[in-house]
Amino acid sequence: MENLQNDLLLKAARGEKTERPPIWLMRQAGRILPEYRELRGKLSGFKELVETPDLAAEVTMQPVDILGVDAAIIFSDILVIPEAMGLRYEMVEKKGPWFPETIKSKSDVDRMIVAEASGVQYTLDAISETKKRLNGSIPLIGFAGAPWTIFSYMIEGQGSKTFSNARKMLYTEPELSHKLLEKIALSTINYLKGQIAAGANIVQIFDSWAGILHPTQYEEFAVRYIKMICDAIQDVPKIVFAKGAYFALESLSELDCHVIGADWNMDLSDVRSQVGDKTIQGNFDPCALYCSEENIVKEADLMLAKFENGKNIANLGHGLYPDTDWKKVKYFIDHVKSFRY
Repeated sequence: MENLQNDLLLKAARGEKTERPPIWLMRQAGRILPEYRELRGKLSGFKELVETPDLAAEVTMQPVDILGVDAAIIFSDILVIPEAMGLRYEMVEKKGPWFPETIKSKSDVDRMIVAEASGVQYTLDAISETKKRLNGSIPLIGFAGAPWTIFSYMIEGQGSKTFSNARKMLYTEPELSHKLLEKIALSTINYLKGQIAAGANIVQIFDSWAGILHPTQYEEFAVRYIKMICDAIQDVPKIVFAKGAYFALESLSELDCHVIGADWNMDLSDVRSQVGDKTIQGNFDPCALYCSEENIVKEADLMLAKFENGKNIANLGHGLYPDTDWKKVKYFIDHVKSFRY
């Protein structure tokens, strides 16, 4: 086990008591920071940043140096996995991800490979470079998208309010859906193992579109494959964040993971009653960061009042919004860091 100067995140993830809760923020790397926007403006696009290890490491380090978070999260994207499997994506400015081709048939699923970690070598190299720059200071978080969320993009081809094409496939072609989900899960296992070998101290599985499924479908087509991943990853703590899946908290709590992420629609007391002794991560509303500093403190204190020593990690209920004032974000982080159990 690596000897870190600040290991609060790892301790809290394992349920060990700490003097204060650790804090990091989803989408902390980039978006809100002028330094990120300046660097991004010099490049051809988002993917160049993701696929250039030195640049990805630089962006990963920016919130560590500027915001003072307790953990770094590697700068990457969940959609590197479908690309490694054989489905290329593009990142369209101000619109988001777009797949020129999508999965429509059995032949499409058959041509998808189970990706090896080396299929995303640039992220592994970025992790190695970031570890050098961190120099044992704080943990580095690796991550991947959950199979259902990755499946959604591969079928739909872009973001959607309903993901109706992806949901339709679950109903009309369940066997084919399972075949693709299994390939995604196996690819994700290989990828996360590669991240850990490169130096990731803890990993998070993001199920961004969990909340759009019927609870029964979520069990069959989502939890089943998150479980496969959690069972296969045994070397580091694991965080599962399923946005909107309040109906699945009890089921998620049975997974072989250490931390359950809560979004801002979930009451932490209710989450605690369903996840038992698991550590809970979250769940400050990102929109509250638009408030005055005085109201940020009030909202933060409401969250902190429900924290338990060794059982909570401070975070947002989803990612930072790009127009958030970074100074208010730092104010929020500093206030959480001043809290003592």
